[in-house]
Amino acid sequence: MQDTTQPPTQSVTSNSVKNEQQVLDNGFVKLLETFGDELTIVNAARVSFGVQKTELSKGDIGLIRYLYKYKHFSPFRHLMFRFHIKAPEVVMRQLYKHVVGIEATSDSATKDHAWNEISGRYKPVVDYYYPKVWRKQSADSKQASDGVVDEATNTEIIELFGTHMKHTIELYEDLLAKGVAREQARLVLPLNQYTEVIWTCSAQALLNFIWLRDEGTAQVEIQEYARAMREMVRERFPTLHDIWFESN
Repeated sequence: MQDTTQPPTQSVTSNSVKNEQQVLDNGFVKLLETFGDELTIVNAARVSFGVQKTELSKGDIGLIRYLYKYKHFSPFRHLMFRFHIKAPEVVMRQLYKHVVGIEATSDSATKDHAWNEISGRYKPVVDYYYPKVWRKQSADSKQASDGVVDEATNTEIIELFGTHMKHTIELYEDLLAKGVAREQARLVLPLNQYTEVIWTCSAQALLNFIWLRDEGTAQVEIQEYARAMREMVRERFPTLHDIWFESN
Protein backbone atom coordinates (compact mmCIF):
# COMPACT_ATOMS: atom_id res chain seq x y z
CA MET A 1 0.00 0.00 0.00
CA GLN A 2 1.24 3.46 -0.87
CA ASP A 3 2.31 5.53 2.13
CA THR A 4 0.21 8.69 2.10
CA THR A 5 1.80 10.19 5.21
CA GLN A 6 2.65 13.79 4.44
CA PRO A 7 5.84 15.44 5.70
CA PRO A 8 5.28 18.09 8.33
CA THR A 9 4.92 21.55 6.86
CA GLN A 10 7.80 23.81 7.79
CA SER A 11 6.39 26.91 9.39
CA VAL A 12 6.40 30.25 7.60
CA THR A 13 6.77 33.18 9.97
CA SER A 14 6.30 36.84 9.14
CA ASN A 15 6.89 40.24 10.57
CA SER A 16 4.04 42.54 11.62
CA VAL A 17 3.44 44.03 8.18
CA LYS A 18 4.11 40.75 6.36
CA ASN A 19 6.59 42.24 3.92
CA GLU A 20 9.02 39.45 4.80
CA GLN A 21 8.48 35.77 5.50
CA GLN A 22 11.07 33.25 6.61
CA VAL A 23 11.00 30.04 4.57
CA LEU A 24 12.77 26.72 5.27
CA ASP A 25 15.72 26.85 7.66
CA ASN A 26 17.56 29.90 6.34
CA GLY A 27 15.59 31.29 3.40
CA PHE A 28 13.17 34.15 3.01
CA VAL A 29 10.82 36.04 0.73
CA LYS A 30 10.76 39.84 0.97
CA LEU A 31 8.22 41.88 -0.94
CA LEU A 32 10.21 45.02 -1.69
CA GLU A 33 7.49 46.95 -3.50
CA THR A 34 4.49 46.78 -5.78
CA PHE A 35 3.55 48.95 -8.73
CA GLY A 36 -0.19 49.42 -9.18
CA ASP A 37 -3.22 47.67 -7.73
CA GLU A 38 -6.47 46.05 -8.85
CA LEU A 39 -7.62 49.36 -10.29
CA THR A 40 -4.49 49.36 -12.46
CA ILE A 41 -5.78 46.19 -14.12
CA VAL A 42 -9.19 47.76 -14.68
CA ASN A 43 -7.82 50.98 -16.17
CA ALA A 44 -5.47 49.07 -18.46
CA ALA A 45 -8.47 47.21 -19.82
CA ARG A 46 -10.78 50.24 -20.06
CA VAL A 47 -8.27 52.41 -21.92
CA SER A 48 -9.61 50.81 -25.10
CA PHE A 49 -12.77 52.86 -24.50
CA GLY A 50 -10.96 55.99 -23.34
CA VAL A 51 -12.22 55.44 -19.77
CA GLN A 52 -10.22 55.73 -16.54
CA LYS A 53 -11.60 54.99 -13.05
CA THR A 54 -10.45 56.36 -9.70
CA GLU A 55 -12.24 53.89 -7.42
CA LEU A 56 -12.81 50.17 -7.75
CA SER A 57 -16.50 49.38 -8.17
CA LYS A 58 -18.55 46.18 -8.21
CA GLY A 59 -18.62 46.44 -11.98
CA ASP A 60 -14.82 46.67 -12.07
CA ILE A 61 -14.56 43.47 -10.05
CA GLY A 62 -16.85 41.86 -12.60
CA LEU A 63 -14.54 43.09 -15.34
CA ILE A 64 -11.51 41.50 -13.67
CA ARG A 65 -13.45 38.23 -13.47
CA TYR A 66 -14.32 38.51 -17.15
CA LEU A 67 -10.73 39.21 -18.14
CA TYR A 68 -9.50 36.20 -16.21
CA LYS A 69 -12.25 33.87 -17.40
CA TYR A 70 -11.61 34.61 -21.07
CA LYS A 71 -7.81 34.77 -20.73
CA HIS A 72 -7.42 38.46 -21.55
CA PHE A 73 -4.20 38.56 -19.53
CA SER A 74 -2.41 41.67 -20.80
CA PRO A 75 -4.10 44.04 -18.27
CA PHE A 76 -2.79 41.86 -15.42
CA ARG A 77 0.76 42.59 -16.54
CA HIS A 78 0.49 46.26 -15.54
CA LEU A 79 0.43 45.31 -11.85
CA MET A 80 4.03 44.50 -10.88
CA PHE A 81 5.78 42.95 -7.88
CA ARG A 82 9.43 43.12 -6.84
CA PHE A 83 10.77 40.42 -4.51
CA HIS A 84 14.05 39.64 -2.79
CA ILE A 85 14.23 35.85 -2.47
CA LYS A 86 16.74 33.63 -0.71
CA ALA A 87 16.29 29.95 -1.54
CA PRO A 88 18.30 26.77 -2.10
CA GLU A 89 19.57 26.40 -5.64
CA VAL A 90 17.34 23.35 -6.12
CA VAL A 91 14.33 25.62 -5.52
CA MET A 92 15.65 28.63 -7.40
CA ARG A 93 16.25 26.74 -10.62
CA GLN A 94 12.59 25.66 -10.55
CA LEU A 95 11.47 29.21 -9.93
CA TYR A 96 13.62 30.35 -12.85
CA LYS A 97 11.57 28.14 -15.17
CA HIS A 98 8.78 30.65 -14.65
CA VAL A 99 11.02 33.39 -15.98
CA VAL A 100 11.96 31.60 -19.18
CA GLY A 101 8.49 30.16 -19.76
CA ILE A 102 5.85 31.74 -17.57
CA GLU A 103 2.42 30.98 -18.94
CA ALA A 104 0.38 27.85 -19.27
CA THR A 105 -2.42 29.53 -21.17
CA SER A 106 -1.03 31.93 -23.76
CA ASP A 107 1.86 32.46 -26.14
CA SER A 108 3.29 35.74 -24.84
CA ALA A 109 7.03 36.17 -24.39
CA THR A 110 8.90 36.81 -21.15
CA LYS A 111 8.77 40.58 -21.37
CA ASP A 112 7.15 40.99 -17.96
CA HIS A 113 10.12 39.76 -15.93
CA ALA A 114 13.41 41.00 -14.54
CA TRP A 115 15.75 38.60 -12.73
CA ASN A 116 19.12 39.28 -11.12
CA GLU A 117 21.00 36.78 -8.97
CA ILE A 118 23.89 36.89 -6.53
CA SER A 119 27.05 35.55 -8.17
CA GLY A 120 29.29 32.84 -6.78
CA ARG A 121 32.04 34.39 -8.91
CA TYR A 122 32.00 37.49 -6.70
CA LYS A 123 30.86 36.20 -3.33
CA PRO A 124 31.77 32.85 -1.73
CA VAL A 125 28.87 30.57 -0.84
CA VAL A 126 28.30 30.39 2.92
CA ASP A 127 24.71 29.14 3.48
CA TYR A 128 23.24 25.71 2.83
CA TYR A 129 19.83 24.09 3.26
CA TYR A 130 19.71 21.16 5.70
CA PRO A 131 16.39 19.28 5.51
CA LYS A 132 15.05 18.05 8.84
CA VAL A 133 12.73 15.56 7.16
CA TRP A 134 13.66 13.24 4.30
CA ARG A 135 10.89 12.11 1.96
CA LYS A 136 10.33 8.86 0.08
CA GLN A 137 10.20 8.59 -3.69
CA SER A 138 6.68 8.26 -5.05
CA ALA A 139 5.88 4.91 -6.60
CA ASP A 140 3.40 6.53 -9.00
CA SER A 141 5.25 9.67 -10.08
CA LYS A 142 8.80 9.83 -11.41
CA GLN A 143 9.40 13.37 -10.14
CA ALA A 144 7.43 13.48 -6.87
CA SER A 145 7.91 12.42 -3.27
CA ASP A 146 5.31 10.57 -1.24
CA GLY A 147 5.42 10.55 2.54
CA VAL A 148 8.56 10.38 4.67
CA VAL A 149 11.13 7.78 5.58
CA ASP A 150 10.84 6.18 9.00
CA GLU A 151 12.28 7.96 12.03
CA ALA A 152 15.38 5.78 12.37
CA THR A 153 16.24 6.14 8.68
CA ASN A 154 15.62 9.89 8.85
CA THR A 155 18.06 10.22 11.74
CA GLU A 156 20.66 8.19 9.85
CA ILE A 157 20.27 10.26 6.69
CA ILE A 158 20.59 13.54 8.59
CA GLU A 159 23.89 12.30 10.03
CA LEU A 160 25.15 11.05 6.66
CA PHE A 161 24.15 14.27 4.94
CA GLY A 162 25.79 16.35 7.65
CA THR A 163 29.05 14.45 7.20
CA HIS A 164 28.86 14.83 3.43
CA MET A 165 28.27 18.57 3.73
CA LYS A 166 31.14 18.97 6.19
CA HIS A 167 33.55 17.36 3.71
CA THR A 168 32.12 19.30 0.78
CA ILE A 169 32.41 22.66 2.51
CA GLU A 170 35.94 21.83 3.66
CA LEU A 171 36.93 20.99 0.08
CA TYR A 172 35.38 24.20 -1.24
CA GLU A 173 37.09 26.36 1.37
CA ASP A 174 40.40 24.53 0.82
CA LEU A 175 40.23 25.24 -2.91
CA LEU A 176 39.62 28.93 -2.20
CA ALA A 177 42.51 28.97 0.29
CA LYS A 178 44.79 27.47 -2.37
CA GLY A 179 43.94 30.36 -4.65
CA VAL A 180 41.48 28.59 -6.96
CA ALA A 181 39.10 31.05 -8.62
CA ARG A 182 35.68 31.28 -7.00
CA GLU A 183 34.02 30.62 -10.35
CA GLN A 184 35.76 27.23 -10.52
CA ALA A 185 35.85 26.25 -6.84
CA ARG A 186 32.05 26.33 -6.77
CA LEU A 187 32.01 23.29 -9.07
CA VAL A 188 32.15 21.08 -5.96
CA LEU A 189 29.06 22.62 -4.33
CA PRO A 190 25.70 20.82 -4.18
CA LEU A 191 22.20 22.04 -5.02
CA ASN A 192 21.35 22.82 -1.38
CA GLN A 193 23.51 25.96 -1.47
CA TYR A 194 21.46 29.10 -0.85
CA THR A 195 21.33 31.77 -3.50
CA GLU A 196 19.57 35.14 -3.65
CA VAL A 197 17.69 36.95 -6.40
CA ILE A 198 15.75 40.09 -7.06
CA TRP A 199 12.68 39.12 -9.10
CA THR A 200 10.38 41.71 -10.67
CA CYS A 201 7.34 40.25 -12.35
CA SER A 202 3.80 40.99 -13.42
CA ALA A 203 0.75 39.87 -11.49
CA GLN A 204 0.03 37.35 -14.21
CA ALA A 205 3.50 35.81 -13.98
CA LEU A 206 3.40 35.71 -10.18
CA LEU A 207 -0.08 34.24 -9.92
CA ASN A 208 0.72 31.65 -12.56
CA PHE A 209 3.79 30.62 -10.53
CA ILE A 210 1.74 30.34 -7.34
CA TRP A 211 -1.00 28.39 -9.10
CA LEU A 212 1.49 25.82 -10.42
CA ARG A 213 3.71 25.55 -7.33
CA ASP A 214 1.28 25.87 -4.41
CA GLU A 215 0.01 22.46 -5.39
CA GLY A 216 0.35 19.04 -3.85
CA THR A 217 2.49 17.47 -6.57
CA ALA A 218 5.05 20.31 -6.62
CA GLN A 219 8.29 19.88 -4.69
CA VAL A 220 7.60 20.52 -1.00
CA GLU A 221 10.28 23.20 -0.67
CA ILE A 222 9.00 25.31 -3.56
CA GLN A 223 5.45 24.98 -2.21
CA GLU A 224 6.66 26.84 0.88
CA TYR A 225 7.91 29.76 -1.23
CA ALA A 226 4.73 29.84 -3.30
CA ARG A 227 2.59 29.95 -0.14
CA ALA A 228 4.65 32.79 1.30
CA MET A 229 4.10 34.83 -1.88
CA ARG A 230 0.43 33.90 -1.99
CA GLU A 231 -0.10 35.28 1.52
CA MET A 232 1.48 38.56 0.45
CA VAL A 233 -0.84 38.78 -2.55
CA ARG A 234 -3.88 37.82 -0.44
CA GLU A 235 -3.15 40.55 2.10
CA ARG A 236 -2.60 43.35 -0.42
CA PHE A 237 -4.93 42.43 -3.27
CA PRO A 238 -7.67 40.18 -1.87
CA THR A 239 -10.05 40.74 -4.79
CA LEU A 240 -7.44 39.74 -7.35
CA HIS A 241 -6.34 36.79 -5.20
CA ASP A 242 -9.86 35.43 -4.83
CA ILE A 243 -10.77 35.85 -8.49
CA TRP A 244 -7.63 34.05 -9.65
CA PHE A 245 -7.67 31.15 -7.22
CA GLU A 246 -11.39 30.52 -6.82
CA SER A 247 -11.45 29.93 -10.57
CA ASN A 248 -8.71 27.30 -10.52
